[in-house]
Amino acid sequence: MRIVVLAGGLSPERDVSLSSGSLIANALIENGHEVLLLDLYLGIQTHISNSLFLNRYSKKRYSYIVPPEEPDLQKLKSESANGESLIGKNVIEICKASDIVFIALHGSIGENGQLQAALDSFGIRYTGTGYIGSLLAMDKDISKKLMVTNQIKTPDWKIYNIKQPDTCDFTDVTYPCVVKPCSCGSSVGVTIVETPSELQQALEYARVYEEVILIENRIVGREFSVGIFNGTALPVIEIIPKTGFYDYKHKYQSGITEEVCPARINNEVTQKIQAAALSVHKALRLGFYSRIDFILDSNKELYCLEANTLPGMTPTSLLPQEAKAAGISYNELCEQIAMSIK
Repeated sequence: MRIVVLAGGLSPERDVSLSSGSLIANALIENGHEVLLLDLYLGIQTHISNSLFLNRYSKKRYSYIVPPEEPDLQKLKSESANGESLIGKNVIEICKASDIVFIALHGSIGENGQLQAALDSFGIRYTGTGYIGSLLAMDKDISKKLMVTNQIKTPDWKIYNIKQPDTCDFTDVTYPCVVKPCSCGSSVGVTIVETPSELQQALEYARVYEEVILIENRIVGREFSVGIFNGTALPVIEIIPKTGFYDYKHKYQSGITEEVCPARINNEVTQKIQAAALSVHKALRLGFYSRIDFILDSNKELYCLEANTLPGMTPTSLLPQEAKAAGISYNELCEQIAMSIK
């Protein structure tokens, strides 16, 4: 098949996406497909041709290493000719000329439903969750409300729109808390706040990425994640940062976080977490695969943090580790996702 792997984009998670996309593209090439790794934001200036696509006989392969710091999106916009446009030149045309699109984006247009709706409008077939589920999962306020409606515990939270300062009363914030943008992933813009004196700096950091800010009670405990794959919960993985919390750097730089899969928990706890993950997946109308994140506190109470419609596929990402523990190789994981399109 001829497959376009869409990655990059104008998102704080751009670098993560390019790393994921490179690995996915290489796996699909090894599986016998013709593949083009395409940056959603930058697009491509040349005319569409067969030479753009790599196959197993091509000498070239894709690679991308995630830098330790988040990308400078303003610099990217100033250096490109694409400005504020979210979809680059020839992207839609190339996607229309391909058999399927493998979405390897993270954050922004890739996960909030905008891209999925655009592709639907052109009849382009793509992997992952549709635009409705993408929207529901990406907006943390909406997703948490749906969790509560479905009797799934999630940390208590409040939403603040920084554009409307008269409505932002922070006097009732409970400490410690977690301050985060309402619709970002990869812990971008996230700060753990211990005291009121730290709040303002955390708000300023979060609003770099979004004006709508979510503040939730901090739940202290063990952190777990569960991938959902083709309607089945994968083995549970535990995330143990060696210092601090599981922030952007801990997620994508090797050697600073211990990840244990299967997690060292008994069958009862395992089944509890997997069942909760499936419930979240269904409540948010997610697609062929997803990843759901949890905290288990000292009283064995389980809290869902968020759902990921396009889990990372980097060397340190959780879903590939969970799939491997279930006997699914990385190449097979990518193949099944690509072939899941109806």
